[in-house]
Amino acid sequence: MSASVVDALTSEADLQAAIVDLARLHRWRVFHVFDARRSERGFPDLCLVRPPRLLFAELKRLGRDPTSAQQDWLDALAAAGAECHVWRPSDWPAIERTLT
Repeated sequence: MSASVVDALTSEADLQAAIVDLARLHRWRVFHVFDARRSERGFPDLCLVRPPRLLFAELKRLGRDPTSAQQDWLDALAAAGAECHVWRPSDWPAIERTLT
């Protein structure tokens, strides 16, 4: 993805769509809660599985950080052995390396 395309990923929704497309292209199974209003507060935006890897990603716009509930989930999942990330549009090169 070119730098100009990455710059266009300004919203979490745009970033998520790009990540989901890339992940599916590389045969990851992807789960995202469609309507999180009745779900546990803070659970990560994406769960990605491609054995032997299990990955959780919280997606943020530039300048935003995870809430304390989101960070608590990421910390607990990482302590259980899951690979956890906080990804922003500026992380696109790392996202590509992780998913390809």
